[in-house]
Amino acid sequence: MNSVSSINIQQQNPHVRAYQDANGLHYLQIENALATATIALQGAHIMHWQPKSAAEPVLWLSSNARFVAGRSIRGGTPICWPWFGAHPTDSSFCPHGFARVIPWEVTQATTLSNGATRLMLTMGATDETKRQLSYPHTLSITITVGETLKIALATTNHGAHPFMIGEAFHTYFNVSDVGEINITGLEQSLYSDKVHDYQRLTQQGKLEFNSEFDRVYINNSDDCTIVDKGFNRAIRVAKSGSNSTVIWTPWAEKAAQIADMGTKDEWRKMICVESANALENSIVVNPHQTHTICAEYSIEAL
Repeated sequence: MNSVSSINIQQQNPHVRAYQDANGLHYLQIENALATATIALQGAHIMHWQPKSAAEPVLWLSSNARFVAGRSIRGGTPICWPWFGAHPTDSSFCPHGFARVIPWEVTQATTLSNGATRLMLTMGATDETKRQLSYPHTLSITITVGETLKIALATTNHGAHPFMIGEAFHTYFNVSDVGEINITGLEQSLYSDKVHDYQRLTQQGKLEFNSEFDRVYINNSDDCTIVDKGFNRAIRVAKSGSNSTVIWTPWAEKAAQIADMGTKDEWRKMICVESANALENSIVVNPHQTHTICAEYSIEAL
């Protein structure tokens, strides 16, 4: 197993249980006084998070998600790294980068004074990662599971030359109905609209959804909030080290073309709000420096 053994994890922290599925993939199950969560070690992928105070899970996971080696999981919080979208020069490389399909190792599992569980994981170097990113580097993630969910992804450049990365927490949020929610906090932000040939416009008012929606909001480090009257809650997405926010829903026609999106209308139960560094907000990591992108998710009743 490319991780701390299940015995060692449980010795470090009784709130964390490690297990393996029939396909040989490894997972961590977290349950503390504040929340429950599930993390796949392939991709350091948070599949589930639900505070004990919440009636519904905060993250959406497709009922048709694939749990196989080398394939991304549809839902939860996939990590896009070291590029966002297609690779700029080689289409054979994994879309959104390789971090979400590579096994990660657990290096720490501790309990904080407030009862939250903090996990630290590092992506292991493989021949495939070295082929796709030749610069010497380390990539680590710190995940804190509690009344809020905190994620911090740190890229360290160990070489003598700078390199550029794109990145995102490609988070799928669980909502009552995407056609009934709205998102605030992005008003007056410039965006690139993928659905309309990357046209650039300025957001007018709150975001509402009645068709396919795929926008990168550029030069934006503000928090945003998913207002969901159906679930009587708001989900706040706070971030740092991120200058792009991506909002995506496939809508019916596009969802029908995605095999692992779930049942016919399952797409209506999710919205992607991604804390990112994309397009011209890509990050240059200088020699012997570390760049960290952080996101924190919290909920409040309406």
